[in-house]
Amino acid sequence: MAAQSTTLPPVPDRPADSHKGTYGTVVVVGGQPHMIGAPALAATAALRTGAGLCKIMTHPEALPHCLTIEPSATGLPTPYLDDEEVVRRSFEQLKPLTVLAVGPGMIESPMGHRGISIILKHKFTTVLDAGGLNNLAAIADRFPQQHCPLVLTPHPGEFGRLARAIGIKHDPTDPDARPAAAAALAKHFGAIVVLKGHHTVVSDGQQHYVNQTGNPALATAGSGDILTGVIASLIAQGMGLYDAAVLGVYLHGLAADFWANDNGPVGMTARDLANLIPAAIKQHRNAM
Repeated sequence: MAAQSTTLPPVPDRPADSHKGTYGTVVVVGGQPHMIGAPALAATAALRTGAGLCKIMTHPEALPHCLTIEPSATGLPTPYLDDEEVVRRSFEQLKPLTVLAVGPGMIESPMGHRGISIILKHKFTTVLDAGGLNNLAAIADRFPQQHCPLVLTPHPGEFGRLARAIGIKHDPTDPDARPAAAAALAKHFGAIVVLKGHHTVVSDGQQHYVNQTGNPALATAGSGDILTGVIASLIAQGMGLYDAAVLGVYLHGLAADFWANDNGPVGMTARDLANLIPAAIKQHRNAM
């Protein structure tokens, strides 16, 4: 059994002489013309968590709508994610302090399979969620041994698809089995795994953290997109992958607890959640 970690890492410093380039860039990759909210919400969360810049890389028809929802982001129109040359040219525009948040609003498709394969070969740290995970499950037998630094953020259903693809038998809904389930997935993919749900588990295959914040208010569309943006933002600001995932799930749940304390566990939207992330960061910073 992997060792359990209980210590929360501090939030990244904000030096007085810093600028937006100090805090990295998050590039959200996902969305479709009929699925514009998810990448925009992930972008909002990344900015609310402190990333200096956020770009949305999506289909040209979806991009103007995404930027209307989150006007503080900028855009990278990318019509064909399965075209390696198109993706390469898009990535050439990115800076070294860049983290990819891949999957919000992405559907599983042959184009998605190819796109995920291309992304995994590049150097940028990648947080993979939602449709990105479903596309990964479809190509799990072709998962490259040499791949980018990776965080996987499955809910139990997405975990099940990945587990079936690689032959893992652990039950992601059994509270006693969840740490071992997350560790098995982490070891197979060489990734940090965030197994979402009641008491979200973060594992690197050797150690795990069981989150204690959060409440049923999180059972709302888009809350997973917010978590993806939060974790990606913390990595972009210089945190290690495991620490960013641990702190990300803690802050995400704490923001939801703030909502529930004032309003009860009903009616929170993903945007409400994102808007409370700065308050969660402030409380954690003051408590350290």
